[in-house]
Amino acid sequence: MVFRIVVLATLSCLAHAINPSLLRLGPQGVNLWKLDQLQGSGSQKVRKGLFVQDPSEAFSQLPFELDIKPEFTAQWFEQPLDHFGNSTNDTFMQRYWINTRHYQPGTGAPVIVLDGGETNGEDRIPFLDTGIVEILAQATGGLGVVLEHRYYGESIATKNLTTDSLRFLNNAQSAADSANFMANVQFPGVEENLTAPGTPWIYYGGSYAGARAAHMRLLYPDLVYGAIASSAVTHAAIINWEYMDIIRRYADPVCSTHLQESIKTIDSILDRRVLSTPLKALFGVHGLQHDADFMSLLESPLGSWQAKVWDPKVGSTVFDQFCAALNKPLGHKNPEVMLLEYGHPNRMVSLPGGLKVDLAIINYGAWIKEVGNAYFSFCIDKLNVLHNQHVVSRCPDGFSHEECFGTFDDSHYQDTSLSEIWRLWIFQVCTEWGYFATAPPDPTFPRIISKRLDLEYESKICHQAYHPGEHFTVPPLPNVTVVNDLGDFDIAMDRLAFIDGEVDPWRPETPHSDYANDREDTILRPFKVIPNGVHHYDEYGLEFAENEPPEIRKIHEEMITFVQAWLKDWKANGGA
Repeated sequence: MVFRIVVLATLSCLAHAINPSLLRLGPQGVNLWKLDQLQGSGSQKVRKGLFVQDPSEAFSQLPFELDIKPEFTAQWFEQPLDHFGNSTNDTFMQRYWINTRHYQPGTGAPVIVLDGGETNGEDRIPFLDTGIVEILAQATGGLGVVLEHRYYGESIATKNLTTDSLRFLNNAQSAADSANFMANVQFPGVEENLTAPGTPWIYYGGSYAGARAAHMRLLYPDLVYGAIASSAVTHAAIINWEYMDIIRRYADPVCSTHLQESIKTIDSILDRRVLSTPLKALFGVHGLQHDADFMSLLESPLGSWQAKVWDPKVGSTVFDQFCAALNKPLGHKNPEVMLLEYGHPNRMVSLPGGLKVDLAIINYGAWIKEVGNAYFSFCIDKLNVLHNQHVVSRCPDGFSHEECFGTFDDSHYQDTSLSEIWRLWIFQVCTEWGYFATAPPDPTFPRIISKRLDLEYESKICHQAYHPGEHFTVPPLPNVTVVNDLGDFDIAMDRLAFIDGEVDPWRPETPHSDYANDREDTILRPFKVIPNGVHHYDEYGLEFAENEPPEIRKIHEEMITFVQAWLKDWKANGGA
């Protein structure tokens, strides 16, 4: 059957912080991405499209064009498509932006470069304006840069997104782009030669780009004088069940219990099959054939945990709203019924078809069916720019649930045109990074997502979307060794800082993982955790620093301190 819709997956419209490719890496995520694109297609203000690793990857993933200040005009740098071989002589233009507000020529001041990572580089410009690039440039008299990643935004390297065309989208080629840029760029309006190694370059990145920052310091130590790796996922893992477990462990205990017990109950009902149809009807998708597809839709609110940001103007409170919704007494005469233990007879509700479930599941169904995707309910509440954003009702009239939310028809995922930008990060996932967000492998382990969300289901998009090409074939499973060989949890160098959030669901893949060895926090090798911080909390900043929360002011002050100390060493040793 022809797939007639177009978009949403793991991205979102949350200002400064959202886009769930994190748990929506699989085919259901692409379905949602496509539905979102369809909903936005009627407005000329819809962004060109976003698809990143996780909800806080893009600083401004708004459903309209960013208001970019005139001083931040896009610049271009020519890059070879293939840095290492004779595959092609093709080149492409890599986009970047600069901040010269605080630049002090002739002082040995640094270049602060922010790696754009797996999103449109325009989404990083706020960090150039009030975020970490502006903060460090102001403190050092340096020049700030945002460098867009190859294939993303307008740094487009090929005419389509076939498997062969995407073969140059990998860690080594992307790192070589940054190195070539640092060694050869001539900034417009700047008479001084600021190329590395003659100028100290401080390389910053968050999340995937954080891992890239750490790798750049390791791979190109002569060019990268110092690096700050924030929420850096330096450990690539095929299975990433720990992501959801962080949410389970740190969420409000009542909410976490409701989630765990609800998922356990729903899985049990699906196991018995008899009541599966009325169960799916409760969530508004009675026509959805595969149980795994149904359970993947139930993940929708969970990514909003990572969408939390300390700045209320750009952060999401959706996860807290979802938790509150699970605990609503509905129309019950005695609201204290929700204080009773899950499954208590007074909490049970009988539904048509013989289904009897706890109030928490009734509320869960209402959220998925009526409130819908967590990210977009936030947009409705705070931006008032989108309408009809329920998960189920986003399926257009005339389409079945299977057409909208089914994931077992391979033809849904084989359009290779440049508009299908979801193919970019998922290609990186399928070839080198992994991070398939599955349930815990141990079936007895507590969980907040279904046991049906296993590696086979979450990774099947890799063979559905990327047919073998003439020059490249996607491996059966990602070759995570190419990432982990660069240091894994233990990657360390002088002037390489690691900064993580205490409750970041990506922390298990960073050097602050519980699996990693602890380290001393020093000026030369900073190793810091932001209390109650989520995903690269240090990257955000306010125009007036005194208005930032104490823990954010503290981390920014510490970052300024160690970067200034690094630069003193540069000058003391005669520069390069």
